[in-house]
Amino acid sequence: MAKAKRPGLRKLIAQCPHMATIHRLCGSPQARIREPGFAVLLRIIIDQQVSVHAGAAIWRRLEEALVHVTPERVLSFDEADLRACGLSGAKARYATALAQAIVSGQLDLDGLVRKSNVRVQAELVQIKGIGRWTAEIYLMFALGRADVWPAGDLAVAASAGHLLGLDKRPTPKELDLIGERWRPWRSTAAVMLWHYYHHIKSGFGGVPGQT
Repeated sequence: MAKAKRPGLRKLIAQCPHMATIHRLCGSPQARIREPGFAVLLRIIIDQQVSVHAGAAIWRRLEEALVHVTPERVLSFDEADLRACGLSGAKARYATALAQAIVSGQLDLDGLVRKSNVRVQAELVQIKGIGRWTAEIYLMFALGRADVWPAGDLAVAASAGHLLGLDKRPTPKELDLIGERWRPWRSTAAVMLWHYYHHIKSGFGGVPGQT
């Protein structure tokens, strides 16, 4: 058996036959923890509602243009400059709004490390372009929180529906209820469902991710 790389993975596999099925079929997912801060939050915004490959391509172009991914460097670019890197007009404005919030002191990313999940999400969604999904992904992969459940993520919903044998993809409200079975390790359960999604994605339509 592959070595568990996520908090609670062994317990989920032992206690939940559905998680055990994913692990049997797909093995353990790779760790995804990233250094918290401006760059990773901007990357999450760029990845909203685009394919993994498209998001990665845009990010490479932005890194090459900025050289150093900092709020100050982003603010030195105008919307046309950011769009030339592949960002949509909306995401160029979101990038600028995030950079302005940090430079002005409206958003203290360092301070989020010490705050509850609820408080972190409440502060992040005040910034234009950041919704529940973006805040949850930051909590999961930048802050390493173990019990976050991205119920608005299309891939998680599609994967859970397939895994549980549902007739259709569950709604976010239905997925919130489904996720209760995996407390207090819902972040790991979500990662396992993404892992499963990539295993069977040819059977699904659509692209994962929400704002």
